[in-house]
Amino acid sequence: MKNKKSAYAAGTLLILALVLTTGGLAQTPEHFRGLINDYSPSTVKAGPYEIRGNWSLDLHAKSSTADFSAALNMETSDYGITEGIVDPTDPSTRGAHTHHIKLTHATVTWNMDGCPTFSIATTEGFQVNGTVSLLTGNGSNAPFETDPPSSTLQVCVTGGSGDYSIPYSNLTLVFQGPATAHFGTEAIHGFVRTKRQSNKR
Repeated sequence: MKNKKSAYAAGTLLILALVLTTGGLAQTPEHFRGLINDYSPSTVKAGPYEIRGNWSLDLHAKSSTADFSAALNMETSDYGITEGIVDPTDPSTRGAHTHHIKLTHATVTWNMDGCPTFSIATTEGFQVNGTVSLLTGNGSNAPFETDPPSSTLQVCVTGGSGDYSIPYSNLTLVFQGPATAHFGTEAIHGFVRTKRQSNKR
């Protein structure tokens, strides 16, 4: 009799744990949108560049994968004037150009291990890692990228925890591979503007 009661209690706890876990995952937003607003390092050619643009991230919970895309505009910052890279009377010397970046069915990891840190620390989040499926320069395959692309990208979405906090507030992008020649190896920062659950159930 004790064994039956113990088995029943263990089964009940397992079901409860599964319900709680599923409920927690169900509460994670599946669609994120935001802006990128940062500078590249001064060590890249004609840098530092201003980096501005939009990004989106769609999670696929069943497969633990995600699709990420960003549309960026870059141009040499005012620092380029002091370095003689930019002629303040000629905007064309800023080298304005665009980049479109995509990760397709990239792996989602539900922790922040290896994500960039902040001086006001973020305390929870997730990351998406993979080889870029697209990395353009003014619409064509970027001149610093291989064909097909081989650069990898880490996307971290992090934020605060507890009362009066925002769980998903910050975005960072970190490249490895050929793309570091243009974007550098440091984190590119952005923020989460909107997040929502999928309407499909």
